[in-house]
Amino acid sequence: MELMLTLGWIGIFAPMILGSIGSILGCSIAGRAACGALLETESGHGRFIGVSAMPSSQAIYGIVVMLSMNRTVTVENSPGLFAIGTLVGLALLFSAVQQGNCCASSINVSKSRSEIFGLSIAPAAIVEGFAVFAFVFALLLVGSIPGGA
Repeated sequence: MELMLTLGWIGIFAPMILGSIGSILGCSIAGRAACGALLETESGHGRFIGVSAMPSSQAIYGIVVMLSMNRTVTVENSPGLFAIGTLVGLALLFSAVQQGNCCASSINVSKSRSEIFGLSIAPAAIVEGFAVFAFVFALLLVGSIPGGA
């Protein structure tokens, strides 16, 4: 019984923790590319820094999902809390890391051809869309878990 309750609590906090870890990694990947671009370009530095912050949104999604899952943890709702929280958290983690890779690629390509910056950011926006899908999916499923406010 204690294990089930522990898994429920892990599920509540997993979206925030895993989404934040993903955001840290994604922003770090893109941030390193932005720092390199600052040395190689004379202008446009603000957009490089802005793009490097794009993966931070997954941490925000994780916080909102965590808050929506906040409820009394029971043996009955622990499996649902654990499954939804952990799986959505993993989706946010992976999407943030991959978005960081897309952002780094965008920064690298646009430092030599600034006119394609808008097009080069499209893959990062597509990855963001999948994070939003996971976010919305979690919010819809959380309503079906017993014990909500």
